Amino acid sequence: MDCFKLAVLITCYNRRDKTLTCLQALYQQHVNFDVYLVDDGCSDGTSDAVKQNYPAVKIIKGNGNLFWVGGMRLAFAAALQEGYDYYLWLNDDTLIDPNALTELLNHHCHLTQQGHPDSIIVGSTRDPLTGKPTYGGAMRSKRWYSNKYEFVESTQQLQECDTMYGNCVLIPRSVAEKVGNLDAAFIHTLGDLDYGLRARKLGCSVWIAPGYIGTCSKNSVRGSWVDTKLPIHERLRKLLQPKGYPIKAWTVFTKRHSGPFWFIYWFLPYLRAVIGYRDLSASPAFCEEIKQQTSKP
Repeated sequence: MDCFKLAVLITCYNRRDKTLTCLQALYQQHVNFDVYLVDDGCSDGTSDAVKQNYPAVKIIKGNGNLFWVGGMRLAFAAALQEGYDYYLWLNDDTLIDPNALTELLNHHCHLTQQGHPDSIIVGSTRDPLTGKPTYGGAMRSKRWYSNKYEFVESTQQLQECDTMYGNCVLIPRSVAEKVGNLDAAFIHTLGDLDYGLRARKLGCSVWIAPGYIGTCSKNSVRGSWVDTKLPIHERLRKLLQPKGYPIKAWTVFTKRHSGPFWFIYWFLPYLRAVIGYRDLSASPAFCEEIKQQTSKP
């Protein structure tokens, strides 16, 4: 593990303090890396603050409408041109523990020795106040009628899973060469789930690292398209926005990953927005649309 190149990919929008705190935790790691930070039109001085405190960060300016997937895709594209050995997706609201990167890299080395070199390693996070698990790996629900990807809590052992939420994800070069970048069909949600699922279809695997790699708070569902206190027209409006289920992106996802009856699953979120379905846990990929990602409102 002495001679490798690691690129850390982050996108941000008007969360200067969070971004700086994320970088502070990142630079406490005991490995070398390059940081690619997409500033998607920040108006709060994020870029200037980063330049002053972390001058080595490679700042890429976005067009102001990238949201999470678009920003991460731009950062990933820049790093892919340089040919790194590893790429780390990192949310700027995720604070990693001092040895997190070393642990993720060691887990990949272990899996390589076990015959699984094309492995994505997912770091699980916990709430900084309650200690409860928040984000990490995901498995598709075993219920025949469900298109939901359920969060899987970490254990003390490596666990294989179906896909992941993109708060802290280590992708080795061999996987990046097979899968490529995040799909441009997605704007804010679903891109990370899609990446893991595409990777598995191409013969790669997705593993949850033991324990937790850091902290990240969950965002409230209040004001989102699943908030039953909102009127129907407002829920539908929010559902069709980039943070919800835009028609094109949701169509691509369901056609690609939901089997021959994908059109049945396609209707579900729009139906739920209309009827105000209260069982939030049954919403397909529910954690995806409410997670606290970096984006433009």
